[in-house]
Amino acid sequence: MKRKSPPKPEPVVAPEILAGASRSMDTARPAAAAKCVVCGAETTAEAAEQLCWVCRRLKISAWRDVEQQMPAQE
Repeated sequence: MKRKSPPKPEPVVAPEILAGASRSMDTARPAAAAKCVVCGAETTAEAAEQLCWVCRRLKISAWRDVEQQMPAQE
């Protein structure tokens, strides 16, 4: 006696939607990612400074430290 094969599950997301999402992901990626001038990591090309997010945070943190130390010296 043969067992009945289980019914094939219906796809959760329509194939048209999956195809459109994969096409949009392909076009959303930049052709050539810019490199950080400090560490060489990838960074966004739109940024005015060519810094990755880590180096940008370190720079902002250093500025805050300098601003806090200035009034103490006067």
